[in-house]
Amino acid sequence: MAVAFLDQEQSSQELDLEEITRKISFLDKWREIFSYHRLGTNNTASQNHEGSRVSADKSEDGSGTPQPKRHGLLPSSGPCSTPKPSIISSKSNSFPISLAMATKLRQSLFGNTVYVFSCDWKKACFRFHDPFSDLAFALEVGKGGAQSVQMAVQGLIIKHLLFTREEKDCNFHSLCAISKQEQRQALAAALAGTLWAAGDAQKATVCLVTEDPQVTLTPDDAGDNFTERLQLFEVLEKEAAEKFIYDHLQCFSGEGSHGVILFLYSLIFSRTFERLQKDLDVSTIHLLQPNAGGFLCRQAVLNMVLTGRASPHVFNGCQNGKSQEILHGVPARSDIGYLQWGKHTSEDGLSQVGSMLKTPKLPIWLCNINGSYSVLFSTNRQLLADWKAERRFDLHLYGGQPFQKKPARLTVDTHSHHWESDQPEEEHGPGRRCSPVEMAIRTKWREATINWNGTVPFF
Repeated sequence: MAVAFLDQEQSSQELDLEEITRKISFLDKWREIFSYHRLGTNNTASQNHEGSRVSADKSEDGSGTPQPKRHGLLPSSGPCSTPKPSIISSKSNSFPISLAMATKLRQSLFGNTVYVFSCDWKKACFRFHDPFSDLAFALEVGKGGAQSVQMAVQGLIIKHLLFTREEKDCNFHSLCAISKQEQRQALAAALAGTLWAAGDAQKATVCLVTEDPQVTLTPDDAGDNFTERLQLFEVLEKEAAEKFIYDHLQCFSGEGSHGVILFLYSLIFSRTFERLQKDLDVSTIHLLQPNAGGFLCRQAVLNMVLTGRASPHVFNGCQNGKSQEILHGVPARSDIGYLQWGKHTSEDGLSQVGSMLKTPKLPIWLCNINGSYSVLFSTNRQLLADWKAERRFDLHLYGGQPFQKKPARLTVDTHSHHWESDQPEEEHGPGRRCSPVEMAIRTKWREATINWNGTVPFF
C-alpha cells in the first residue's frame, strides 16, 4: 500500500514538472512572437530559450571549456539579448543567409555548429569616447576575445584620421578635436576598407540583421536568434561600401547590436569560404579557440583585419612546419603593423614577428602584450621611411583600460646609452626593470630606451 502511494506521488510530481515545462515553452514562443512584431516586449524579455544549446558564458563542469547546456533551463536575462532588426534602406543586391552558409560560417569560426558566442562577444560593439576630448579618436574597449578585433579596428581608425583624410593636419591634437560626424566617418572608412581588402579589392559583403529568421536550423545546431536572421549585401565599389556602412552604422556601434560579431561575419563573407581555406593551413583550421569560458581570436583573424588575408602566422612568407607541411605567414608589407611580447612567448621562428608586420607602411602597430591588446602609433608619416627619424621619436599608446583618460606619450631613443643619459641610472639603466610595453617596442628597436614622460608604466 505504501509503495503504491509513493508511486502515485512520484507520478503526480512528474506531471507537475511536465506542466511547468510546457508552460515555459509556451511562454517562450509568445515572447518570440511579440519580439518579432515589436508589440512591447523588450530585448531582455525576448531572449531565445537556450535549452540544449552550447554557450561559452559559463562551463558546466567548471573547466572553462564550453559544454552543452542541460535541457529545461530557463533563458538567462541580462545584456546578452538578441539585437534589434536593422533599419535597411533597400534590400537590392542582397540575399538571405542559407542553411549551408550558416553551417559553413559556424564551422569556420568554431570548428562545429554547436557553439555560440559568449556574452562578452555579444556585448561588444564599436563605440567611441566623447567627441572633442583626449580620447575622441578612441573606441571604448571591453574585456574578452572581442577586444583584439576592436583594437585592430582602432588602428585602422587612426590610419584614416592621421594619414587618409585630405586637407587635415597630421598631428596628435587633430585626433582629439574630431566631432561626432568625423567619428562616424572614420569608423565607416575603417570597416569598409577592411572588408574591401578581404574581398581582394573586388567586392565587399556586409551582413545586417533582419526581422524574421531566414533559415531553420536542425535540432543538432545551436541557434542564437541572430545568425539565422542575416541578410547579406554585396557592394562592388569601395566608396559605395563605405557609404552603405555609414548609412547603417548603428548596426555596428549601437548598444546591443552585436556589432563586433556582425563585422566578423561580414569579414568572413567578404573573404569568401574558398579564399579563407586557401589562407589557412594545417595549424589553423578554424578562427576562434575556447578559452576560460569564452573564445579568443586566433592570429588568422587579426591578420585578416590588418592585411585582408587570414594568414595563421606572423613570420614573412611561407615556412615548413615540423612535419614539413607548408605554413602560411604574411606575404607583403601591410599598412598597419603588429608587435607581440609575452613572458611565455616561444622563441621559435614560427612565433617571431617578421619584418612585413614589424615595419608596416604606416607607423601604427597593433600590440599583443601578454594577451592584452593595445595600439602604438606615431603622427610622423615618414618615421619608417627615413632612418634619421628613428633616432629619437615619440609613440602614443592607447590600451583601452578604463583608467586611461588620455594616450600615454612614450619617447623612444634608439641610439642613447644609459651612461650618456642625463636621467638617473635607475630610470634608464640596465638594472631598471622594463615594462612589457618596452619589451614589445624592443622587438622592433633593439636596446632602445623608452621614457614614459611622467606616466606610470602600465600593462
